[in-house]
Amino acid sequence: MGHPCCILWANRSTGLIWADGQANFGRNIIRRGTLAAPLSLSLNAAACHRRSVLLTAITCSSVGGAAGELEPHLSMAGGKIQKKRHGAGAGGGGARLQGGIPFEKSKGQHILRNPALVDSIVTKAGLKPTDTVLEIGPGTGNLTKRLLEAGVKAVVAVELDPRMVLELNRRFQGHPLSSRLKVIQGDVLKCDLPYFDICVANIPYQISSPLTFKLLSHRPMFRCAVIMFQREFAMRLVAQPGDSLYCRLSVNVQLLARVSHLLKVGRNNFRPPPKVDSSVVRIEPRKPLPPVSFKEWDGLVRICFNRKNKTLGSLFKQKRVLELLEKNYKTMQSLQLTQDAEMGEEKMSADDVALLANMVEDLSMETGEEKEEDEMEMDDTDMGGDGGTNFKEKIMGILQQGDFAEKRGSKLSQVDFLYLLSLFNKAGIHFS
Repeated sequence: MGHPCCILWANRSTGLIWADGQANFGRNIIRRGTLAAPLSLSLNAAACHRRSVLLTAITCSSVGGAAGELEPHLSMAGGKIQKKRHGAGAGGGGARLQGGIPFEKSKGQHILRNPALVDSIVTKAGLKPTDTVLEIGPGTGNLTKRLLEAGVKAVVAVELDPRMVLELNRRFQGHPLSSRLKVIQGDVLKCDLPYFDICVANIPYQISSPLTFKLLSHRPMFRCAVIMFQREFAMRLVAQPGDSLYCRLSVNVQLLARVSHLLKVGRNNFRPPPKVDSSVVRIEPRKPLPPVSFKEWDGLVRICFNRKNKTLGSLFKQKRVLELLEKNYKTMQSLQLTQDAEMGEEKMSADDVALLANMVEDLSMETGEEKEEDEMEMDDTDMGGDGGTNFKEKIMGILQQGDFAEKRGSKLSQVDFLYLLSLFNKAGIHFS
């Protein structure tokens, strides 16, 4: 004998469930016009007749989003609906579910569940009706839905996880705005990005550095990016000279873009919650880019931040630094390249910026303390020999000319670094 079927209707805004079945219950009207998501369960006859149980609203945790985004840990026992404890059953390990999909923390899957916060992010993005929006890591589509509803021309969502791609396609199938959505399955760091006007994204935090510089190297340039980062990474992006978090990452990103902090976001706004707080940052590429070679720029900044609390006079006396600069100096002289010719041809290019994709490991989360980088192999030995002494005096003369000998890299602004680079280049000394 078959069991009657009872349908539970989940109100996505309030997180309440109403019952509807074959036992003459009739559907309980969903208040305030909120859409409901059906979930079918087979119940025994006794349970179906327990009208007092089934017609009682049951509170559950619900993440606003796809149909069926009811907390899936519900079961029937003795005619009563019970909510299982988190962590029980398949997935254990702290993985939460949404729409039946287990999240994988190792992939940075933390779904933004606060609708008010989603609205705030979209509002602060300053979207226009003509915008094509790039979203990275859309997950189950909470932010995607709000972007579409904002009236933009198109949303291009790049998602690595095929399960999430299926969920997105299922969720927006038949949606009035589905024609404006394009879902690309792939690794955003490896695939070619399409044209876009603005990027709005809640990204996996482990790709923060390479993604930031990939976006900044994208051509044609986009208008701005509004991105959720791990809070410490975000604060490094916006750090100013003298701040404890000011580092190579700060200097290099701020050379290429204007960066501002928009929102601080607590970890409990996500499901599952990450171990750290987050921040939303706005990144606006500079147009035009400064007329310098990025390889030159990063070579100088790398030395200045190798031990950022040492004076530049001390750093540029290091044997390894002097050997490198003297080698570059002799090479440039042998090629008979004058400063005017060099600076006339060398300008910041997308290829220059793209080089950062291969440098991001030592740019991502530098500490505020002094740190030796393997690339420089720095030591405290001064360069000896008459030739070395003469070249060292040349370097010290340049630093003193700009009053940089007693300054520290952690205190220098973009203007300071540009001026210092110009002094070295005018003397025929280059960093690449």
